Amino acid sequence: MATTAFEPRIVAFFCNWCTYTASDLAGTARLAYEPTAPVIRVMCSGRVDPQFVLKALQEGADGVLIGGCHPGDCHYQEGNYKTLRRFRLLKRILSQFGVEDERVRLEWISASEGDRVQHVINEMTDQLRKLGPWHARS
Repeated sequence: MATTAFEPRIVAFFCNWCTYTASDLAGTARLAYEPTAPVIRVMCSGRVDPQFVLKALQEGADGVLIGGCHPGDCHYQEGNYKTLRRFRLLKRILSQFGVEDERVRLEWISASEGDRVQHVINEMTDQLRKLGPWHARS
């Protein structure tokens, strides 16, 4: 009887102008990264509602990655500051439900940082492998 290794499922919400473009650059440059994070493109990280994160975890995601423009570089001026405020509140709420910090992550990645997308996804995948599946705990 063969057993398969745990492969985490990450839901990635990427800003259209920066992080999504960086993930495209990573692909174009043939930078290999784990196929564990299908990307959902949003116009701005500020449009990621905390309910999206909760729904992803509820539906079986092992982790959620939010990617946006660096602070001060948002195409919508203050969208990433809104993201940061929401993210801090969300992390406090999630910790009360026993969700480990490593399961939900916010990263500022500009359009030219394809290598950073590769690094962040690979690192988060490794962290989640060590933690194990989320849905088994809920």
